[in-house]
Formats: sequence, structure tokens, C-alpha cells
Amino acid sequence: MGRTRWARFAGVLGIGAVGAGALLFGMSQGALAASFAVSGTNFKVSADNLTGQGFVQFGGVDAGAGKVHVVAVSGFKTARLDKFCQSVFVPGMPIVGDVTMRITADSVGGMSADNLVVNLTDLNGDLVLGNPEIGIDANKVTKGPDNLRGLPGSFGLQADTANITSLQQTAWATTAQTIRFKGMNLTIRQGKQECF
Repeated sequence: MGRTRWARFAGVLGIGAVGAGALLFGMSQGALAASFAVSGTNFKVSADNLTGQGFVQFGGVDAGAGKVHVVAVSGFKTARLDKFCQSVFVPGMPIVGDVTMRITADSVGGMSADNLVVNLTDLNGDLVLGNPEIGIDANKVTKGPDNLRGLPGSFGLQADTANITSLQQTAWATTAQTIRFKGMNLTIRQGKQECF
């Protein structure tokens, strides 16, 4: 019986991995849209510290599972996260019930990425921006990942650097040209065991 449960769960994860692969390919080809379809499940990320170079942010929309989600699109040319944790909570899975998948990289610089884009709904932490431009036209931002722009006339901000300590965020999607993990650990557990 246990093998059947995990086989079904692995199938669900496999479908998600294919979707993530397609998004990563689109990013590598410079074809990332500010609005795209997402799953019906958001996820949480925490880190002791995020150090980013080339930061932009503006409003956007994600659509998925019959719902539209208004998001803040945050982009970094490069980003490094210390003591990284990402969790996805999936309630009411057939047969197994509530399940949490967690990816952790506990070292300093445990997760790093190039051309990182996060579509988030909540962000908590202490933020320091280096050389910020706040209120710039979102379609005129230039400091973040290539080709990442918002709608003309909408509110945007950008900065040379962004540092966030005690990071806690809830997001619907993450894409990047490259993501690297040091000492990654992936766990799948029954119940609710999120990063925060």
C-alpha cells in the first residue's frame, strides 16, 4: 500500500517538475512573461539573509486553478540566500492526506541564482536598497534580469543592490536562468511542516 501512495505522489511532483523545466527554458531564451499560469498551490521561502545585485520590482498577475493572483514581481540579476528553506504544503492529497515538501540548504550561500524572478504575495524582513529609484515606470526598469519589464505607466522600483535579513515570503512562482544549492536536502512528510 505504501508504494502505491508514494507512486501517486511522485507522479504529481513529476508533472510540476516538467512545468518548472518549461519555465526555466523560457527564461533562458529571454521569453519570460510577467503573467503566466501557475499551479493552485503557493509556497513559502525563508532565509537568514538574501544578498541581491540588480534588483527590480513591479506589479503583475499570475493565473491558475481558475483564480487570478495579483503579485509583486521581484527580479535579481544575481541573488544569494543563506540558510535557505522552501516548503510546499499540499492539503488533502488522495489516500495520504496533508503533505509538505521541503527543500533546505542550510549553509551560508546555500542557494544562489542568476536572473532570478519571484512572483510573491507576501514579504517580511529587514530591507536595505543600494542606490534605489522608487516610482520609476515599470516598463523602463533596466537593472534587473534582461527583458524583465512591467506594464507601461505602472509603478516600479529598481536598485543596484538589495539586502533582506530574516526573509519570509509567500510566492506563486519562481524562475531563474540558473539555481545552485549547496548541501541540499529534500524531504517529503505527512502533515503541515512549512518553513515558517
